[in-house]
Amino acid sequence: SRLYGQGIIQERHRHRYEVNNDYLPRLEKNGLRVSGIWAEKQLVEIIEIPEHPYFVAGQFHPEFRSRPWEPHPLFAGFVKAALEHGTP
Repeated sequence: SRLYGQGIIQERHRHRYEVNNDYLPRLEKNGLRVSGIWAEKQLVEIIEIPEHPYFVAGQFHPEFRSRPWEPHPLFAGFVKAALEHGTP
């Protein structure tokens, strides 16, 4: 939500893969954070690893909302993290 600047977001998605919710406690215990859920079906849509400089994964298509001079927040955040944590 930091990248978006708001707590609730909506994204366009189409996928055939999903996280098996039976494994969520084990995944979360080992550092994975579920940061986006499709409320209607209780499906994981976005995951993060907070201890990593930039590990974010989504089941949606941020490229559909990106424009050359207005990149999607995930792409802008990735570039920012690369500049801050990358090696010259």
